[in-house]
Amino acid sequence: MRGNLVYLKDVVSLQYEASRCVGCGMCSLVCPHGVFVQENGKARITDRDACMECGACARNCPTEAIRVQTGVGCAQAVINSVLGRTGDSCCSLDSGCC
Repeated sequence: MRGNLVYLKDVVSLQYEASRCVGCGMCSLVCPHGVFVQENGKARITDRDACMECGACARNCPTEAIRVQTGVGCAQAVINSVLGRTGDSCCSLDSGCC
């Protein structure tokens, strides 16, 4: 995980079906908070609460093994972007992630 970022404890909509995972590694590559790692040819969630619900993992999963609803974490990132704050964020109004 990159940092110890937690948005809201136990409310993340992130869902992962390991049986659908083909081990391509896209989720771990695109996740800005390192929520996914690759182990034994499959993805594994390291810390669900670190998920900011940007949806990059789900949009890049070729087998739809990952589902997430864009939520609070992504909204926070967009607000910080508008306010000119920088930091760990994959989102901004210009990026179109949300």
